[in-house]
Amino acid sequence: MTQKYDAIVLGAGAAGLFCAATAGQRGKRVLVLDHADKPGKKILISGGGRCNFTNLGIAPERYLSSNRHFAKSALRRYTARDFLDLVEAHGIAWHEKTLGQLFCDGSARQILDMLLAECARGDVTVHCGDAIAEVAGEPGAFRVGYGAQSAQAPALVIATGGPSIPKMGATGFAYDLARQFGLKVVQPRPALVPLTLPAEEALFRELSGVATDIVARIDGTFGKAEFREAALFTHRGLSGPAILQASSYWQRGDRLAADLVPDRRSGWLREAKRERPRVGLRKVLNEALPGRLADALAERLALSGDLGNLSDKALTAAEERLARWPFVPDGSEGFAKAEVTAGGIDTAALSSKTMEANKVPGLYVIGEAADVTGWLGGYNFQWAWASGHAAGSAILA
Repeated sequence: MTQKYDAIVLGAGAAGLFCAATAGQRGKRVLVLDHADKPGKKILISGGGRCNFTNLGIAPERYLSSNRHFAKSALRRYTARDFLDLVEAHGIAWHEKTLGQLFCDGSARQILDMLLAECARGDVTVHCGDAIAEVAGEPGAFRVGYGAQSAQAPALVIATGGPSIPKMGATGFAYDLARQFGLKVVQPRPALVPLTLPAEEALFRELSGVATDIVARIDGTFGKAEFREAALFTHRGLSGPAILQASSYWQRGDRLAADLVPDRRSGWLREAKRERPRVGLRKVLNEALPGRLADALAERLALSGDLGNLSDKALTAAEERLARWPFVPDGSEGFAKAEVTAGGIDTAALSSKTMEANKVPGLYVIGEAADVTGWLGGYNFQWAWASGHAAGSAILA
């Protein structure tokens, strides 16, 4: 027997659950389906288990999309303050970390429990543990087979995310559905992901475990940006928040520039020469940077002897290189290590107000499944809430 609903939401993650709760509390009969055995698995591991659930600095320009204006409407109509009000209404204690990032004081489980409680308020049915066997039908009359059951609804919401972190069950299922209904897909790529360095950069790969504050600058295939945060050297290349941020704008062949001494003003090495002419470059770098990194940079700069024996021209050149140290990554660690997926279902086919497909009435695309990717630090969760709210408010309006 086929059960009838007002909406079927595919995906019990952040966007799917929030969309379902929004529609359910409007009196719509909603079914949420997920092939995982439990809902919200990515929520539980987010933010080191404390869920970086939004950011006080939310702004449309901090999102990547083929249509850079697409996210504006949803983000404006459901803000970080709106979600924070909900968090506080559920008695969840929170704190602000760096750069406007908001985390639970306790566990990410609190956010998932809140979402499930909101779904329960709307009498939403959440069914996990059965793979989607079939999605069929036509606009306004969708049919979904799952396990030995089937359901039908005039509205279908694609909230299955992208292929990042496949060990959590992530797949490209959303893109298969999109193509089935005639929607285009912008090439998906790993984002917020560690970058790898080629063999000739072995000197830096040997610094695995060393972290330092940098300004990462990228003028890449997908845009121009700079981020001041920590970078981490790994046995394969570069990671840490600054690198993860830059990676969303990067494509193979693009160069990344790192200011390795962001707190040193122009002329600092020449000043050191005047004040301490008998000190070597290696010692000065060790005062500014972690020891192993300082030693590696000194080796690369190849300026031996005391500062007093080095020309101002040579020291100026060293300063400039330290402020714009070039890295040309040869790849990334892929979807396995990517926090999110950039690219996805083309937003040109969607309404920015409702997330509904323009030519497929009743079909909605939300969250990471769409070609909208935020910065690190709660931006992608806020997109999940905003896009989920937009669709949930529009279903059978």
